[in-house]
Amino acid sequence: MMNVAILGMGRSGRDIHGRYLQTATDKYNIAYVVDPVPQRRARAEEEYGCKTYANYKEILDKKDIDFVVNATPSHMHVPITMELLENGHNVLCEKPLAQTAAQVDTLITQAKKSGKMLAVFHQSRFAPYFEQVQKVLASGVLGRIVQISIHFSGYARRWDWQCCKEFGGGNLYNTGPHPVDQALFLLNYPEGNPKVICHMDRVNTFGDAEDYVKLLLSAPNRPIVDVEISSCNAYPGFTYNIMGSNGGLKGGVKEMQWRWFKPEEAPKQELVKGPLHDESWHALYCSEPLKWYEDKWEIADDGIFTLGTGRLYDSVYEHLANGKPLTVTPEQVRQMIWVMEESHRQNP
Repeated sequence: MMNVAILGMGRSGRDIHGRYLQTATDKYNIAYVVDPVPQRRARAEEEYGCKTYANYKEILDKKDIDFVVNATPSHMHVPITMELLENGHNVLCEKPLAQTAAQVDTLITQAKKSGKMLAVFHQSRFAPYFEQVQKVLASGVLGRIVQISIHFSGYARRWDWQCCKEFGGGNLYNTGPHPVDQALFLLNYPEGNPKVICHMDRVNTFGDAEDYVKLLLSAPNRPIVDVEISSCNAYPGFTYNIMGSNGGLKGGVKEMQWRWFKPEEAPKQELVKGPLHDESWHALYCSEPLKWYEDKWEIADDGIFTLGTGRLYDSVYEHLANGKPLTVTPEQVRQMIWVMEESHRQNP
């Protein structure tokens, strides 16, 4: 069993990490919790039976910790993760890991120097709905993929610390790690960084950070990937809309549909540069009967989000216990942070 320390008892630290770890007591034990709020510490002691501290520095010299979950506010991720690595701790850091690619490079260097794990909590990579998207794409039925649209949008006003630049807030850093990580995974361009075109706006937020993001990613011989993260969309549509030469896919986190035709079954056509007409020379429009095939996927509400959390934690466990490579590597996360950094550069 691995001893875990959780830094931060907010929505992520308690409601995601703490909640999951309580269901996996065969592998994990919450040994320490750090939070500056006395009431949260008292509640953690009651819920987990753990020791608590007000300052993370009080656990730096603990030798009975297998890894630390850094669920502190976003702007604290880099300095605290660095100090944990320097003091010989394995770290699972919440998103976003950093705000610049250079910061990620520094953390990767320190992790290698210390011989410790640097993992990032990109649990959406393991979500069942995203795995289904991958299965459909891998089947090849949609043909050559032309465009992948991933939209994490809705309508909401925000007035907490996560809408403030000084705390590393804004839609791109808050919600963005989910769709941008998925976008880059599907783009599959490890040879370099993709081309980035980004427009941001501040619409309904009470802070000074963006709450609207339109991001286009492209790379040689890859589809265009359209990422939208909007808090001002009163009519949100599909989370995924994928266009291919033989068909397409639409859907969200609970259900999706896809349809395709088989080129070998399609009518034989040849290019006609003159006017299309029937036997009486009436004008015609290009129209043909295609035999469409359709399929769908659905999942119950239970487990939509917890499955991804569990699978990421399984990856961390296998890495620490059995030396298996992390599924989400810090090098992959670096590319995502570079995209976010470039997006902010284009929108000063």
